[in-house]
Amino acid sequence: MIIGASSGIGAALARSLARRGYALALLARRADALDALCQELNAAAGETRAAAYTHDVTDYELIPGLFQKLLADLGRIDSVVYAAGVMPTVTFTEYNFDKDKAMADSLLLGAMAWLGQAATLFERMGEGQIVGISSAAGDRGRVLNPGYAASKAGFSAYLESLRNRLTRRGVNVLTVKPGRVDTEMMRGAGITRGLYPADKTAEAIARAMHKRKQVVYIPGWYRWLMLAIIHTPSFVFRRLKF
Repeated sequence: MIIGASSGIGAALARSLARRGYALALLARRADALDALCQELNAAAGETRAAAYTHDVTDYELIPGLFQKLLADLGRIDSVVYAAGVMPTVTFTEYNFDKDKAMADSLLLGAMAWLGQAATLFERMGEGQIVGISSAAGDRGRVLNPGYAASKAGFSAYLESLRNRLTRRGVNVLTVKPGRVDTEMMRGAGITRGLYPADKTAEAIARAMHKRKQVVYIPGWYRWLMLAIIHTPSFVFRRLKF
């Protein structure tokens, strides 16, 4: 399952996993984009490799029933990837609760609603993998877009908590922390410089899933950059404009 699969990292990962032979249930709000992606993947495979399910992750009350439907349709679920989210443009002097709430609803609360279902299933199975597309932006509180940083920080903490619960039950939890990836969401937020290709990001995620990694930064050198940023003194960090 890939939740948030109609574009960006989710769509790129769907292509990567389809090439590896995965059977995919793809979820997203935009039915047209999702259907087009499934048609592309199935045509390339020469068989039905991907099925589309239109869904808004903020419809929390629908998630338990939809999860059970997906389980019945697929017969088995081995991996659940949460890649959904929004990132509206936020100016340096803007404090907009509606934008912050939209980010928290999709980036954090939707993830908790879906991955709680996955955790329950996988714990009972004694196997499986949860993958959360978080962000390096959650490692520190940055001056730009506080709502996004806070949502991603909360998501990373939630994934770590799941990992600490589920590892002992045979379940792997992978936290993916990309830098700036070339996606519609990033460009829509006005960020166009220093973008890493989405297809390369997806390939790195697929490799990390295969190796059952626990935390990966993409590109790999971001780990060292973020290590430096994490240990930058607050009185210096607050003067940076990113």
